Formats: sequence, C-alpha cells, structure tokens
Amino acid sequence: MVTKKITTSNKRKDVTSLAAVIVIILLFNFVGSFYFERFDLTTEKRYTLAESTKNLLKNLDDEVYLKVYLNGDFDPSFTRLKNEAREILDEFRAYSKNQIQYEFITPGEGVTPEEKNNLEKQLYEKGLMPEEITMRSSDKTTQNRIWPGAIISHKGKETVWQIFNRQSTGVEMETSINNSVEELEYSLTNSIRKLQRTKRPEVTFIQGHHELDTIQQYSFMKALSEYYDVNQTTITPGRELRSLKGSDAIIISKPDSAFTDKEIYTIDQYIMNGGKVLWLIDPVYTNLDSLRTGFTLGLNRPLNIEEMLFKYGVRLNPILIQDIQCSYLKINTGFQKGQPKFELLPWVYSPLVLPDINHPIVKNLDLIKFDFLSTIDTITSARNIKKTILLKTSKYTKTQPTPARISLAMTKMKLKESQFINSYQPVACLLEGEFTSFVENRLPSVLLNDTNFKHIDHGKNTKMIVVADGDVAKNEYARNTGQVYPLGYDRNTQQTFANKTFLVNCVNYLLDDEGMLQLRSREVKLRLLDKKKIKQQHSKWQFINVAMPLLIVIAFASIQFYIRKRKYAAAK
Repeated sequence: MVTKKITTSNKRKDVTSLAAVIVIILLFNFVGSFYFERFDLTTEKRYTLAESTKNLLKNLDDEVYLKVYLNGDFDPSFTRLKNEAREILDEFRAYSKNQIQYEFITPGEGVTPEEKNNLEKQLYEKGLMPEEITMRSSDKTTQNRIWPGAIISHKGKETVWQIFNRQSTGVEMETSINNSVEELEYSLTNSIRKLQRTKRPEVTFIQGHHELDTIQQYSFMKALSEYYDVNQTTITPGRELRSLKGSDAIIISKPDSAFTDKEIYTIDQYIMNGGKVLWLIDPVYTNLDSLRTGFTLGLNRPLNIEEMLFKYGVRLNPILIQDIQCSYLKINTGFQKGQPKFELLPWVYSPLVLPDINHPIVKNLDLIKFDFLSTIDTITSARNIKKTILLKTSKYTKTQPTPARISLAMTKMKLKESQFINSYQPVACLLEGEFTSFVENRLPSVLLNDTNFKHIDHGKNTKMIVVADGDVAKNEYARNTGQVYPLGYDRNTQQTFANKTFLVNCVNYLLDDEGMLQLRSREVKLRLLDKKKIKQQHSKWQFINVAMPLLIVIAFASIQFYIRKRKYAAAK
C-alpha cells in the first residue's frame, strides 16, 4: 500500500514537472517573439553583422531574391564556402525580416546537355564566372566546373554576387577560400546596395591634357558605372569654378602636359570644399614607339602639379622602378624553320605589386600590374594630414633616376638579386584630413578683399589617393577587332591582375561610408587540419567518432539503470 502511494506521488511530481517545463518553454517563446537576438560565440565574431549591414537590411522596402549556383558535390574547401554562404544568407534573412530569400541551385541538374550549355552561357553573359576544380580521391581524379556565385534580383533589376574569387597562381586554394569567406558580408552587402541606389554619386574623369581616353579606360569606367554616374569634363577656360560643380570625386589619369595655374587653382578649391581626388600620375615620360625599335629614354615630365601635391603631403619622384617581381614581354628571340620564335621574358619595368597591409582598400587583393612605375615620398611638413602607404614594391627593387635608358635587350640579361637593393619603395599613398590650399598667403589682398571672390585657405575634411603610375588604369584593346580587354588583363601572359578591383576600391573608399570599410576589415581565421596527420590517423579517429558516442550512451544507460535499481529496491 505504501509502495502504491509512493508511486502515485512520483507520477504526480513527474507530470507537474513536465507541465512546468512546457509552460516555461511556451512562455519563453511568447516573450521571445517580441525580441530578436542572436548570440555569436566565435572568437572573431564571424556571425556578427556590422551595424551598417543591419541598417541596410532593416530598411529594405521589397524582397531581394538570390539564385545561388554554388551547389553540388564539392571537395571540403568549397563545401565550407557553401556552408558559410548559406549561414550569411540566413543571417541576412533574419535581420531583414524575411525580405532576403534564396535558393541553392545545381546548374544542369535534371536537364539535357544542350540545356545545361545554354544555362551556363546565360550565367556567363550575366557576369558569373565559373571555376574549374580538381577533386582527388584515393583511387581517381575528376575535373568539375562549378559556378560559385549568385544572381540577385530586386525590383526588376539584377546583379551578380561572385562568392568565390581565385587569387593568382601559387596561392593555395585554402587561402583563396578563406579570403572569399572574409569577403562574404562585404560582397553581398555591396551587391544589394548597387540594386538599391536611386541617387548615385557622380565621378568625373578630367580631360584636356591627353589623359587616357574612353577606350583606354573603358573597363575602369564601366566598373565604376555599377556604383556611380560617370562622366568626363574639361576645366573650361573662363568657367573653371563651374567645371567641377556637382562632382563628388574626380579622377586624373595619366596627363602628359602641364596644367595651367587656373586649372590648378580650380582643383585646389574643389579639394578645399571637400572634393575627393584619385591621382594616377606618371612623373616620367617614356616613348613606347621608340621602345619598339629597341630602346627609349625615360625623361622627367613636369606637370605643374608637383608643388600642389607637395603642399598636400606627397612628392612624386621622377624615378623609374625595376623589380624582379614583374610581368613578362613576348620577345622575338630568333627564327625557327623560317618562323619567328617568341618567348616570354621578364620585364622589370612592369612591376607586380602585392599589397601587404590590412587597409580596406587593398586587403586580400591579388597582384597589381604597373608599367614604368615611379616612387612616392610623404612630406612631414603636412602635419595635419594622415598618410597611409597603400602599396610598396617587392624586396628586390632597384631605382633608376632620370634620364634613364630603357632597352629591350635587358630582357635577355640574367637578373642579379644583389643589384636590387632599394627594397619596398612606396608607390601609392592615401591622404586624409583638412588640407591647406597650396596658394595660402600668396594671393594679393585686392582679391582677398573682393566680396565676389570666394577663396578657402583651410579646407573641409576630405581625402585623396595618389598613385605614381597612370597605366594602372589602362586596359588593353585590339585595334584590328576593337575588342576591349578587362582592366588588368595581360595579353602576353593571359593573366588578369587586380588593377580593376584596386581602383574601384579606391573610389569606393573615397565616396562610401565607414560601414562598408568595417566589412572589408573582417578577418576569419583559417583553421586547417593537418593533412599528413589525417592520413596517418584516419582509422583511429574514424573509430573514435563512431564507437565513442555508442560507448558513452551505453555507459550512461548502465549508470541510470543501476541508480533506478537501487532506488526502487530500497523502496521495497
């Protein structure tokens, strides 16, 4: 009788406890429906979105739909990238209150080969870049084509989200994957922002001094047009102050003749009023037509802007860079069976610069190709200006003052590292702060006292970037066919360098808000497994992963059985 009462009492306690747990869970869910919070326990806070991203998602006024083509059977590296992309999309969907919707699609699944080819052609034409990956197992190796990207739709407009970006030859796949993971929030946010913009900032290319023409910088202009309204203008005599009105940023790319004093003053006052400038300047003149005959000269090219830039905080040096880390020229080295024999030979006047700092402009960028590059010095007298060196040459650099003799015969000479001792020369610099006019204390009092004459000596807070090469913005094109190649593409090596990304990042930095820069600064630590140890201890860890959970369950069940047996035996 006593045993029956105890059993009934235990049952009531169990039912009461169960009911209490259910009520607590329901209450917790009811309260939680009014609040939204996500907890990120990772060391680098990889799942914590930036405030600018959260604000963007909260203010979405219509659905953003993504067709993600990174789907299928991959090796572990791309599987990790796919999972990271899915998780960031889930985060975006949660913070946007379901305004972000997506689906993962395996291209070509369930269709005929012809339909698959048509689909892949459409994806390529829309701007999605495929990737050939090699999958190796113990018994075979297979080659697969994947499409690591997505097509994003919003209010009838489409854009591409390239999830994976391969870096140059020699960079391990895991590193490229990790860099792509770091860029996920930035690249996805950037893609959505492009679709959302109604009023776009205006970027103006300055003309009038034989700068790069529309064809020569077509690829750069086209890339900028995804973000901004792009136009060209000449600083018109008599209307100088109106020439740059309305421009949020100006780009001066490879002028080859001197600016007039009025033009310089116009640019100076544009900067004093908060205007942004991207300077792409060649301090050294080289005649490429002469070089085709065998040699040419590198000569100092005065542009009448040197004093102004010096006042702002930098000096462009009429010095040519030679760098062992360089691109190649296709040179005719002789004849074979009556036909010219061409070889790719290193050309030290085309340095390849790899960024080595974590600044948002150059973070995770691949090699950037320059031609006839010069150097930059920072000026300490510009005390209120923050100066950041964005790019430096490699350890094996040599400087050559002008006038400099440049010969194609150098391609056939053996390069000696001992001669390249001018390491890490700065070639691109970011200037930020409140600049002082270069004509400060120089204007006559009759002008300063004229109420109709508007002049600013101490400018608003702004920024500019100075690059000691104009060819960095020049794309190649085939004159016989009119084909324009992407900026950074080298026809000799058939390799595409990061010129376009670098320059677009420069303009983005000059014009975008600080929130986007937070995203570019995000780091995700790459925690790779030791492949050698995996191979050696494969069976051991396979046994542990399979057997240990079972042993733990059996042990727990045995302990529970023993406890219950003693409890009820004592009750009897």
